[in-house]
Amino acid sequence: MGALTYFTGPMNCGKSTLALQIDYTETDAGRRGYRFTRQDRSGQARITSRIGLDEPAIEVDDDFGFWSFVASELTAGRRVDFLVCDEAQFYTTTQVDELARLVDDLGVDVFCFGILTDFRTELFPGSRRLIELCDRIELLQARPRCWCGAFATHNARIVDGEMVTEGSQVALGDTDQRRAAQVRYEVLCRRHHRLRQTAAKGRVDPSPDPLPFEPGAGPS
Repeated sequence: MGALTYFTGPMNCGKSTLALQIDYTETDAGRRGYRFTRQDRSGQARITSRIGLDEPAIEVDDDFGFWSFVASELTAGRRVDFLVCDEAQFYTTTQVDELARLVDDLGVDVFCFGILTDFRTELFPGSRRLIELCDRIELLQARPRCWCGAFATHNARIVDGEMVTEGSQVALGDTDQRRAAQVRYEVLCRRHHRLRQTAAKGRVDPSPDPLPFEPGAGPS
């Protein structure tokens, strides 16, 4: 029996690194599989990790069909034991349904990797469908930290230096804070995401946040 597993976490937690590690481990065991991605940070049909790992992959667009792809491979006499699917949050719900069908009907192991929520803290459609259908959800243990030192849980979009919470769900950007980019992303804890306080603002204003109540005020 195959399994549909969703490995998830915020940015910078090693999803693409693990995707390439699983691909290597499965292949080393003599199994045959394929790598897929959608809108990788490199802008190419590749799975790239921030620690330098990099392998080519098949680009998934809205018209790509996982079922027809695997069926054509099997018809041609080629084995398909597993699929590694990076950036799965960007997949359509129909594509996730097809991945589940490959597991159920053909016994293919499907390893998906992606982030749960966007910069607005709303679930991506692909992630929502994976949560609904997957056999297992794995939260990655390499947890990134917010600039304040707390574990980061939210992805913030920074446009021209200002954090935004409105706009298109998908906008490719840069996560390197050292480079000036029109659109970039930063991981924050829930508190600083709610306050829209990025690392740059935290360094500029070291004063504590105001208390959510009047000091000295007691119960009436």
